Amino acid sequence: MATKGSRGDLTRATWFKSSKSGPNCDNCVEVAYVTEAVGVRDSKDKSGPALIFAPVEWHAFVAGTRDGMFVRE
Repeated sequence: MATKGSRGDLTRATWFKSSKSGPNCDNCVEVAYVTEAVGVRDSKDKSGPALIFAPVEWHAFVAGTRDGMFVRE
């Protein structure tokens, strides 16, 4: 699992799912906020790789999602 990198260290991260996911979501992503980074991983593969974003990148992605930027027509 990619836990360390130039952008952040996820070895001690606290991961969580969106409150909109529901308690039995097995097909979700988990997010962890750490110093100077945001980690994203597949909830089904907790020991697998994680994507690491700078906070500004993550916030831009979330804002774009809320604005419908990634909706397929």
